[in-house]
Amino acid sequence: MTRTLWNSTVGKKTIMAVTGLVMLGYLVAHMAGNLKIFFGPGEFDGYAHWLRTMGAPVLHHEWALWIVRAGLVAAVVLHGVSAYQLSRRDIRARPQKYVHKRPRASYATRTMRWGGIILALFIVWHILDLTTGTVHPGFEAGRPYQNVVDTFSTWYGNVIYIAAVLAMGLHVRHGFWSAAQTLGVGNATRDRILKTLANLLAAVLTVGFVSVPVAVMTGVVS
Repeated sequence: MTRTLWNSTVGKKTIMAVTGLVMLGYLVAHMAGNLKIFFGPGEFDGYAHWLRTMGAPVLHHEWALWIVRAGLVAAVVLHGVSAYQLSRRDIRARPQKYVHKRPRASYATRTMRWGGIILALFIVWHILDLTTGTVHPGFEAGRPYQNVVDTFSTWYGNVIYIAAVLAMGLHVRHGFWSAAQTLGVGNATRDRILKTLANLLAAVLTVGFVSVPVAVMTGVVS
């Protein structure tokens, strides 16, 4: 049953939809956590500490965090592999160019694949920058507030982050709509609501994430 689901086009689209919604839930929670930076270093560092102690005393230090990370890695891998295989399957099914041009797709639709690649590369950079500190000169373990301020005090840190957030917004806008259609949620009555919700989610996430580097650049957060 599992193999049949994985090998079918419908199964891969369903996996993409479910994993996409899992990642969307994470993005909403992550954005909410990021916005704590506006309440000062004590609040933000306290939140970062809580992430490592959540689940205590049932779970040991960082166990819950690693469970979340493992789940996210699984979701990202399944989502990416499904997208790649569906893309290859689509190319094999239509090896010849269209005789007539198809209607021009929306900007978000046409950039979904490149957006996914940009986001995958950004995730790697983001981890190396603010989790391990590998590419972050002056990284100080246990001082997340200061590390975030340091990152967004550099031009390249802002460019990389904001570009990735814009790609994420487009990805969410189109991906949420596609997931709803794949899971059979959409219909003639709900389509307008779903499109509005997709636009709203993309806008809120984009503004929420971008507000942090903008706040650092303008001195609101320092």
